[in-house]
Amino acid sequence: MSEEETVGESSASSRRSLWKPAALIVGVIILLVLAKMFGLGQKLEMLKPWIESLGAWGPAVFIVLYVAAAIAAIPGSALTLAAGALFGSFWGVIWTSVASTSAAAACFLIARYVARSAIEKSLKDNPKFAKLDAMTEKQGALIVAITRLVPLFPFNLLNYGFGLTKVSFVTYVFWSWLCMLPGTIVYVVGADTVKQAVASGEIPWPLVGIVVVAIIALTLIGRAARSKLDDPDEAAKAEA
Repeated sequence: MSEEETVGESSASSRRSLWKPAALIVGVIILLVLAKMFGLGQKLEMLKPWIESLGAWGPAVFIVLYVAAAIAAIPGSALTLAAGALFGSFWGVIWTSVASTSAAAACFLIARYVARSAIEKSLKDNPKFAKLDAMTEKQGALIVAITRLVPLFPFNLLNYGFGLTKVSFVTYVFWSWLCMLPGTIVYVVGADTVKQAVASGEIPWPLVGIVVVAIIALTLIGRAARSKLDDPDEAAKAEA
């Protein structure tokens, strides 16, 4: 085979390896544009009467909608807040935790099995990607925990982004669930607190206490996670 044929074949192979991640990126962008055009984020807030009418099927439908919104890169904050009003504090936290963890897992798997191998090939000589990949492989739990506790990146971006690294699926799902839980409690119980206060005209102080404790815990854990990230010994372990 001549050198020109070899170069041509290599170029064609490179193009084929890039179509999957390119399609994924284009698809997410299109979904974001459509969500913005049709105001899907605001319309999620209007789902309460419909979900309530579904009775026992309401939680299952809520979870499916939450996962679908995450896959479409639509912020799930409206649904998270709605959960407090729909299901109350206890069940609202449970169903939202199940939904957000399922959504994170779904996006992770889509990114990993649609784009992972192609991204690896295209970025194999990129030192920054290699470093990030190595860090998540060796310190996956720490990196996932930090990025979930310290809101530096959007929820949906993290879901897809971690699928392109070497962090294991089990590690990613467990630490995502655990570290999203304090924030879920703040939003869901907070929404339920407002609902009860408006309905009864009295402030439900026990719920207010739960929200305050969750906020304090989230702040302290977030600071601890950030300090771990800034710790040179931890950085050395990740790079070792």
